[in-house]
Amino acid sequence: MTDSLTITLAQLNQRVGDLPGNAAAMLAARARAAGSDLIVFPEMQLVGYPLEDLVLKPALAERAAAELEKLAAATSAPGPAMLVGSVFVRDGNLYNGVALLDQGKIAATRFKHELPNYGTFDEKRVFEPGPLPEPIVFRGVMLGLPICEDIWHPDVCRHLADFGAEILISPNGSPYEIDKDTLRIDGVAKLRAVDTGLPLAYLNRVGGQDELVFDGASFVINGDGAVAAQLPDWEESEVVTRWTRTATGWRCDRGEIAHLADHPEDIYCAMVTGVRDYVEKNGFPGVLLGLSGGIDSAICAAIAADALGPERVRCVMLPSRFTSQESLDDAAECARMIGCPHEVIPIQPAVAGFDAMLAENFADAAVDITEENLQSRIRGVTLMALSNKFGPMLLTTGNKSEMSVGHATIYGDMAGGYNPIKDAYKQTVFAISRWRNTKRPRIGKGPDGAVMPERIITKPPSAELRPDQKDSDSLPPYDVLDPILMGLVEHEKSVAQLVAEGFDHDTVARIERLLNLAEYKRRQAPPGVKLGARNFGRDRRYPITHSFRTA
Repeated sequence: MTDSLTITLAQLNQRVGDLPGNAAAMLAARARAAGSDLIVFPEMQLVGYPLEDLVLKPALAERAAAELEKLAAATSAPGPAMLVGSVFVRDGNLYNGVALLDQGKIAATRFKHELPNYGTFDEKRVFEPGPLPEPIVFRGVMLGLPICEDIWHPDVCRHLADFGAEILISPNGSPYEIDKDTLRIDGVAKLRAVDTGLPLAYLNRVGGQDELVFDGASFVINGDGAVAAQLPDWEESEVVTRWTRTATGWRCDRGEIAHLADHPEDIYCAMVTGVRDYVEKNGFPGVLLGLSGGIDSAICAAIAADALGPERVRCVMLPSRFTSQESLDDAAECARMIGCPHEVIPIQPAVAGFDAMLAENFADAAVDITEENLQSRIRGVTLMALSNKFGPMLLTTGNKSEMSVGHATIYGDMAGGYNPIKDAYKQTVFAISRWRNTKRPRIGKGPDGAVMPERIITKPPSAELRPDQKDSDSLPPYDVLDPILMGLVEHEKSVAQLVAEGFDHDTVARIERLLNLAEYKRRQAPPGVKLGARNFGRDRRYPITHSFRTA
């Protein structure tokens, strides 16, 4: 029996399906933690998370088992034992679990008991729940290993404590949502620690995986609810924690307490992380986007520059005859301030060509939104041509307010591979633009100082697809629209409920109608960073064809 332990918490990124690469990264971290007794990695670190239906391929589980045996064999060499998350097969069933690798072998395994099946999670579809776990013995110390969702339910930690656990270690793959770091600590971990009287080490991964981003922000809570260690958010980090047996039980010595990103920096960092890892992990040399002189494309350019470096972001202005000189000037100045390559490709020759081509067919029809959408689609084709020819991925730049009500052109400005602001309402876009114009994120590769002219933030938003067009011509002001959408989308409120809160009935009913009509567009939209609890796609799965209305 020992009276002290040294545990390294390895808050790492990972690549889904890259078993050799993930294993190599863990072995490198183990080498750096040579003086520790144990090194702990996040949930499913060996195989990546979430695996979705990739986990149903028998070859993945077979290779994971083989790779885990190799990792176990490596622990015969001097260095810490390893606590590794992976996928396991027992009696033909798949489990999400962790393995203690020590002295050259797999010393113990434990499986996740509580399988989340809400929002982004769909684990009951592919995994079997493990039994209520019992502690494992490590160096004479009883370790309880609740995995991620297990700590959100009091029975798992209570069961571990009742069976003699002395320290709780919780490997996690917990995606970012706004204010979730506070919820993890105050709403969950402290409650479990105080309830059981046991210290709890919470280890989360960091990095982007398609629409999800993981913010890290791992921590240790002692049995009295005090925070003993706080790892940074949005960065890989390996922190050594030191533990001592006291008369009242085990306690983690107070260590580094990193400052977590405040709001709205946390949102901005989520976007930067999502873009960076989507581009890097899919092997794109960089990105390009249409820089219109408006706020949405300007902030997307800044996000991309902070994610990849300005030299890897290509900005293209695609003016039509309706594009103002102000927009031309603002786009050029924005690119200059960020430090991105910038070029101008007028679309009027293509517009004229389509007008001539369709003149006979459209002869008896009035000019309408068709001609507006045609401009957007010409821009989309042009940008995709540049992407195909030179290799950078095309970013789309539509915010959640627009995507909610269908104010985006399918096969036009919706064309592209990824959308940094897909889950950001227009007011959030304004907030992060004002913030980024005064501060540079800790993880950013872009310039210090402002990244767009102030006029981009203050001028009335416009698609500039017809003379003197403004977004307010067809939509309520965003300080009215966004709260209505928050009610309808994030909180599933009815028209009547929102009217009772003071909103105009006809306005709310119209917005609900637009929201439902635009579902088919959203199904065809590229992925984008998830920020809130109800992003379009993983969290909110509505039928395209339905007749239910709350008005």
